[in-house]
Amino acid sequence: MQRREFVQKTGMAATAVLFSQYSKVWGAEKGFPIVRTPEDERKFKSKAVESLIEDIKRNIGNKELAWLFENCFPNTLDTTVDYTNDKNGPDTYVITGDIDAMWLRDSSAQVWPYLLLCNKDEELKQMVKGVIRRQVKCIIKDPYANAFYKDPDKRSPWHSDLTDMKPGVHERKWEIDSLCYPIRLAHGYYKATEDTSPFDAEWAEAMILVIQTFKDQQRINGKGPYSFMRKTEFATDTEPLGGYGYPVKPNGMVCSAFRPSDDATIYPYLVPSNFFAFTSLGQLKTLIAASKQPIDVEHINNLMEQIGKALQTDAKITTKNGKEIYAYEINGYGSYNLMDDANVPSLLSLGYLIPGISDDPVYKNTRDYVLSPENPFFFIGKAGEGIGGPHAGMDRIWPISIAIRGITSNDETEIKLCLYLLQRSNAGTGFMHESFNKDNEKDFTRPWFAWANTLFGEFIWKVYRERPHLLNG
Repeated sequence: MQRREFVQKTGMAATAVLFSQYSKVWGAEKGFPIVRTPEDERKFKSKAVESLIEDIKRNIGNKELAWLFENCFPNTLDTTVDYTNDKNGPDTYVITGDIDAMWLRDSSAQVWPYLLLCNKDEELKQMVKGVIRRQVKCIIKDPYANAFYKDPDKRSPWHSDLTDMKPGVHERKWEIDSLCYPIRLAHGYYKATEDTSPFDAEWAEAMILVIQTFKDQQRINGKGPYSFMRKTEFATDTEPLGGYGYPVKPNGMVCSAFRPSDDATIYPYLVPSNFFAFTSLGQLKTLIAASKQPIDVEHINNLMEQIGKALQTDAKITTKNGKEIYAYEINGYGSYNLMDDANVPSLLSLGYLIPGISDDPVYKNTRDYVLSPENPFFFIGKAGEGIGGPHAGMDRIWPISIAIRGITSNDETEIKLCLYLLQRSNAGTGFMHESFNKDNEKDFTRPWFAWANTLFGEFIWKVYRERPHLLNG
């Protein structure tokens, strides 16, 4: 697709400006400072990761992207991993970056790209196995919590939240994806290594809790045991109506009090997270069969049937333009929220998380919608375009959304645009960030956000494997 065709397709004047800049700066000769953590200060070292970095640095023509890959891809290992391996086996605590806490979501996503290298590096394999084992302990401590401390007795600054806070829990915001990501990581680990040793009796105990939590949050037999309120001036940080959120009409989907952004849902049936739950439950069945753990899969089958039916009957909405798309949130009564958020799972990221959905015409329509000004959190400015969300505020684009856009695209012009936008968004720092202002990439939040860094690296590696010519400028 040529530049003019791309602009006609997107209908975005700002994209034309960016593309004109693209041809001038792509692959420009620059000197790049050393910003990666010094070798003697790195938390974890992997020969396989270092070999991949050298391979990409040597073979791609865009030296700024090579520099960014060198900094970003190993950032989780360099700065966030606390790994031990003793007589009790591997144990890995992974912080999110500038917050000393382990999110089930972030920690899974942060180590996900390394799975493809585990068979080349036994210590890397053990490190990922340690993440799985620690996540199991976290789920057993509290399946409704989203973030935990390494110290099981540490008291959270959110200890006064009106919910069942426990020592060792950083935050107790119930998010469906917090229980999906550990299954995705475990399934990916098994597929990459064929190792079933992490899936022991303790793992089975955690998975039974996952199944029960999903069933309780279908709210078919009442509101369930979870409620949450916080004394705050931010509406997105608390749940209304006694901490249970706005009401739903049970339809088989699972309620999520919060989004993957840690912001409160408006309507509790969060559609992308229910798609994620459906897929994760199928992956759990594979792990149960491989591990031979005594977990009743009939409960899983019932959940999948109920969630899947509701997604097909209740989650599709016809827009004012006559296109059928997936809503972001619904309540079972017919109300729905049309938008998308940068955090994953999102509607855009369904093409990344859900096998086969990229060919679904409804997903294709949805993807077009969320990457257009019809999505209230799609921003276009002088510094770029992309999806943000309420968490960081208006006019702030998240590099995570740009990476997901690139990963879910088969259009080489769109992929090139995403590469350019991410390259520009680093603002000379050598790293990705949580968000940046649509008109000024130097106005960014969170200089140390490992998930964004690792996902950028995952995107670059995917392009390198599949379309290496796009990295040569």
